[in-house]
Amino acid sequence: MRGNDAIARILQAEGTEYLFCYPDNPLIEATAAIGIRPMMSRTERATVNMADGYTRMLNGRRNGVVVTQAGPGIENAYGGIAHAFADSVPILVLPGGTARGATGSHPDFSAPLHYGGITKWSAQINQSGRIPEFLRRAHTFLRTGRGAPVLLETPADVGAEETDAAVSDYRPVAPHRSAGDPADVRDAVAALLAAERPMIFAGQGVLWAEASEQLTTLAELLDAPVATTNSGKSAFPENHPLALGAAAHTMTKMARHFLDESDAVFGIGASFTSNLASRKIPGGKLMVQSTVDAVDLNKDHHLDHAIIGDAQLVLTQMIEEVQRQAGAEGHRGGGAVDEVKRVKDEYTEEWMPLRASDETPLNPYRVMWDLMHTVDLDNTTITHDSGHPRDQLVPTWESTVPRGYLGWGNSTQLGYSLGLMLGAKAAAPERTMIHFMGDAAIGMAGMDIETGVRLNLPVLTIVLNNQVLSGYPARYQSAVESYGFTELYGDYATLAVALGAYGERVHQPQEIVPAIRRGLAEVEAGRPALLEFMTKEENRLAYYR
Repeated sequence: MRGNDAIARILQAEGTEYLFCYPDNPLIEATAAIGIRPMMSRTERATVNMADGYTRMLNGRRNGVVVTQAGPGIENAYGGIAHAFADSVPILVLPGGTARGATGSHPDFSAPLHYGGITKWSAQINQSGRIPEFLRRAHTFLRTGRGAPVLLETPADVGAEETDAAVSDYRPVAPHRSAGDPADVRDAVAALLAAERPMIFAGQGVLWAEASEQLTTLAELLDAPVATTNSGKSAFPENHPLALGAAAHTMTKMARHFLDESDAVFGIGASFTSNLASRKIPGGKLMVQSTVDAVDLNKDHHLDHAIIGDAQLVLTQMIEEVQRQAGAEGHRGGGAVDEVKRVKDEYTEEWMPLRASDETPLNPYRVMWDLMHTVDLDNTTITHDSGHPRDQLVPTWESTVPRGYLGWGNSTQLGYSLGLMLGAKAAAPERTMIHFMGDAAIGMAGMDIETGVRLNLPVLTIVLNNQVLSGYPARYQSAVESYGFTELYGDYATLAVALGAYGERVHQPQEIVPAIRRGLAEVEAGRPALLEFMTKEENRLAYYR
C-alpha cells in the first residue's frame, strides 16, 4: 500500500471518525475511501477550531485530526493551532509536505520547524516504513500528560510511495495516568482541614480527567466553596450550594468575595496563571495546587503544597485522606453554604436590572438571561466569542453539567466560537449547541455558517450586534475616524439565510424568547440558525476588582 493508505489505516485503528480538512492533500481521499468522513470548512483556521471543539467535547477520548495542504494550507492553520496549544487541547495535525528531494529551497515551508513552539511534538515522517512508529508516538503524546497539539508532516513522496510498513500489526495507543505521591496528598489534606475558610479553584484539568463527581464530593467534605477558571467553567455544577461561578477576566461577586476572604486556596487541574481565563488570587494565603504538569508549579504563586497527578486520581486520593483524617463526614455542614447564598443573593439583586431590562436597543444581559431560562441547561452546550460576549456571558450563565459550557481565554482569537461549536456538534449530535458572537467575531468567521449547513451540523448562532465592534471604539475615541466608521453595518440574519441557514433579526425585548424558541425549533429540525439581536453598547462588566 501507499504511505497515505498506511496512515489512513492507522487513523482508523485509533478510532478516527472524522477528518477535519481543507484541500489539497491526498490523505483526504485515502481516509474517505475507508469510511473516515471528511469535514471541510471554509478556512483552515475554522478546520482546526472544529477539531478542537470535537476533542474538547469528548474529553480527549478521541482526538480531532486535522489535514491541510502543504505550504499555504498549513501556514493558514497557524492561528487555530496556536489557540489549541494555549488551551491545552490535544489535536493531531497532519499537513502535507514538500517532497524530500526539494526541501530547503526557498520558499519551501517546514511545518515541523515553524510549529515547534506551539506543539507538544512536531516532526516529519521521513520514511514510509516508519509511519507506524511516528503515529504510535504521536498518539502517546496526545493521550498522556498535558494536552497539546501534535504535528506530523508527510512529504509528498513519502505519502505516494509503496511501503511495507507493518500496519496490520499496529495496536491503538492506550492513555496513561499517574496518581499523586501519597505523602503530598496527606500533607495537602492536613493543611486544608486546618484552614478556617478554604476554597477550591478548579480548572479545565478537572474536565479532561472527567472528575466533576469527585470534585463535588471533596468540596462537600471540606465545606469549601468552588470557583472555576474560565476554561474550567462547568467542571463544578453552578446550581450547587457551594458554587461560586467563574473567576476570570470578569467574575461573579461570590468568586471575588471568597478569593478575598479565604485563608487557603486549593487549585485542582488549574495552572494558577493570572490571565483572561483566570483571575489573580490575592497574596497571603495558604496555596495548594494539583496539576498534571510540573511546568505550572510555583509560577505566579509560591506554593505551600503541591501534588502532581491526574485530577480524578488525585481527588479520589484526597477524598479518602480527608475521611481518614477527619472522619466519614469530614467538615460537612459548616457555614460556607449560608455565606455563599448571602453573597449570591446580593449579586443577583445587583445585576437583575440589566438582566430584566426592557430598554431598546436590547441589553445583551437580557438576551443571555432569557436564553438561559428558555433552553434545557442539562442538554445544552454553550460558548462565547472573544471580547464583550465572553466578559458578559462568563459570570451570567449558570452551567449545570460537565462540558455544558466550553470556556476559553488563554488565547482570544475572534471568530473561534463558530468552528468550536461545529466540532462539538459533530462529537455530541444529541446536544443543543449555542454560541455567542459579536459583530466583530462574525466578520472573522461568518462564512462558516455554510459549513454547518453543508455538513448537517445544526448549531444556534447568537449575534449581539451593537454596530460598534463591542466597546473598542468607545475606548479609543481618538481613533474612531481612522477605523472608518461611526457605525458598523451588516445584516447578519440575511447573510445566514443566503448561506442556507435560518436567520432572524430581533429589535424588541418581548421578541427575545419567541425568537429563541423559533431558532431552537429550526436547530432541532436539523437546520443551523442565526439570531441577530440588535443591542446597545453595554460596557458594564463584572470586574469586581
